[in-house]
Amino acid sequence: MTAASAQYQYDLGDGEASRRDALVLQYLPLVRMIAKRVHDRCPPNVSLDDLVSTGVIGLMEAIDNFDPSLKVQLKTYAERRIRGAIIDGLREMDWVPRETRRKAKLIEAAIRAAKQRLGREPSEEEIAAELGISPSDYWVWLNGIQAIDLKRLEHVGPDGEECSLLKFVSDGEENWPSHLLERAELERVLALAIERMPKLERAILNFYYYEELSLSEIAQIVGLHLSRIAQLRVQAVLRLRSHLQRVWNVPPKRKQ
Repeated sequence: MTAASAQYQYDLGDGEASRRDALVLQYLPLVRMIAKRVHDRCPPNVSLDDLVSTGVIGLMEAIDNFDPSLKVQLKTYAERRIRGAIIDGLREMDWVPRETRRKAKLIEAAIRAAKQRLGREPSEEEIAAELGISPSDYWVWLNGIQAIDLKRLEHVGPDGEECSLLKFVSDGEENWPSHLLERAELERVLALAIERMPKLERAILNFYYYEELSLSEIAQIVGLHLSRIAQLRVQAVLRLRSHLQRVWNVPPKRKQ
């Protein structure tokens, strides 16, 4: 029994705590499966055990907040909360050097500038030229930026500020008409941007984010080296971030 579950036992009584502990044990393999899937997409210094621990907290919150009247299975509800807790935990671990983040923003700006000048999506060589570096140096930059991708794709903002374009998505308000409209518009903007991307990058995004394949599995499918797949994935994400920052009106944060 974890310290967290012991606290629940103290607060809720032996019967309710026993029921919760039984459910935690029942769904622990689900937590490990989700944590392992996320861990496969993380930098090597991320601990799988830490992800599992965070996922267990998400599971316990799911058990506490589950409402059977909504006619949704606990397993389905728990999957979402477990994954959300793990991703939120990762976002709190900001191990990425400031210089790496600076390079990511420079690439996004270079993509926007080159796209505006050329009237189309720029190639890697054109992005590198916009940055004033060689293609080989540009690929080194992409390799170093991979860890940043743990942030939400929709976290963009002016002048280096970060804010979630999907901040309106929440458990209790997700069906508000205004929220559904904003989500639909954002999905339309993203779909249009993805449609205009180079075919290989579009395929890699689909394999990685929708089919949830690992980079090594994608490399085997498309017949490219693992490091090359990693570079193209990062470049595709930066293309989308650059596009969102250009077309989506994100108000700057107010200073307190």
